Amino acid sequence: MTDKFHSELKDLKKEVTGMARFALSMLKDSQDAFSNQDSTLAATVLSRKDQLREMTVALEENCYQLIALNQPVAKDMRIIVCSLKIIAASERIGRYGKSTAKIIKEISGKPHIANMMSIPLMSEYVLTMIEDAINAYETEDLKKLEGFSARDDAIDTLRHSIFREAITFMMENPKNITLATYYIIIARYLERCADHACKMAENVHYMETGERIEIK
Repeated sequence: MTDKFHSELKDLKKEVTGMARFALSMLKDSQDAFSNQDSTLAATVLSRKDQLREMTVALEENCYQLIALNQPVAKDMRIIVCSLKIIAASERIGRYGKSTAKIIKEISGKPHIANMMSIPLMSEYVLTMIEDAINAYETEDLKKLEGFSARDDAIDTLRHSIFREAITFMMENPKNITLATYYIIIARYLERCADHACKMAENVHYMETGERIEIK
């Protein structure tokens, strides 16, 4: 492969990393907006959805062109394939941020109950997993992926705990139904984002080693 191709491949990784962190910022800001019922911050998240889509399309096209023009093999091909997977997962994460931001107007003025039922803790775990997966892709350091399966299990446990607690609060007081329902929805969004982080990790591992793993 030519030096030009490898330079373009390096640029691709840099741009994909930037797009992934852009999507992560949407999720993070949406969680902050949800916690603080900050409609202004939520609006900024919603305003980024078009840019996220534009980045997704442009980067996918870049990947396809690199394949068509250079016919890469071995690790070079795995880097491009992994990049496509990171792009897809990042878009979904950003869209979950957008979906969370849309909820803010529905809960405006409604005080949170039960310290948000561990949602802030769950959010912190998920955001860290995504950041670690992005860093592993950027640096090709697989050590950042250690313990992903256990971390995903912890997030699943938190989601089930939030679900049970939310149902309890609904039964105790019907006035809690709306907010508790949104807690269940947000916890589900976070669980799905953690799943995307695991898929990122699986693909980064394949990119580096040529071996496929499954994080359960």
